[in-house]
Amino acid sequence: EVQLVESGGGLVQPGGSLRLSCATSGFTFSSYAMSWARQAPGKGLEWVSAIDSSGGVTSYADSVKGRFTISRDNAKSVAYLQMNGLKPEDTAVYYCGVLGSWGQGTQVTVSS
Repeated sequence: EVQLVESGGGLVQPGGSLRLSCATSGFTFSSYAMSWARQAPGKGLEWVSAIDSSGGVTSYADSVKGRFTISRDNAKSVAYLQMNGLKPEDTAVYYCGVLGSWGQGTQVTVSS
């Protein structure tokens, strides 16, 4: 059974940074691309970023490009999302995903 557990969310001021983690189990982590998505209040799920199985290829939504960095540690079966230059519009529940499954999410709130 695929299990994904996000952590690292919280309240941060505009311009601040957070690092989200996604701990995984139940599948061969190093064989699959990983994704991050987010859902803001009252809105649908928005894809944020993805990384291939080796970590060599990454992609980002235009809304976060240049501010967010996705990475992974295949030895630890963990994916990360480093978020810098946070804006109020980044406020959302952030989810990691693989194989059609998503975790429970972690709340990120950007507010002064």
